[in-house]
Amino acid sequence: MKISQFKQHLNSISELNIIQTNGMLIPKHFHITEVGLTTKHYIDCGGTERTEKTVSFQVWVADDTDHKLMPEKLLKIISLSERFFNGEDLEV
Repeated sequence: MKISQFKQHLNSISELNIIQTNGMLIPKHFHITEVGLTTKHYIDCGGTERTEKTVSFQVWVADDTDHKLMPEKLLKIISLSERFFNGEDLEV
């Protein structure tokens, strides 16, 4: 999913529900502690130099169960990080 698609989805929902790759739901009181640009610069087995860039989110579950991140707040956090993406619509 591209960051533009993710933001569009955030605009259409009233609460965040994140499912881990193992199918387990992350508790609703999670925090997003980082939004970052992850760059992988490498040479593949054919000798071709490649660069891959993605947007990463660090999710942390704290003890403060009264906390709940709303989609609007996550959109603001993403907005602050977009200067790192240089206008690219990267994969999340």
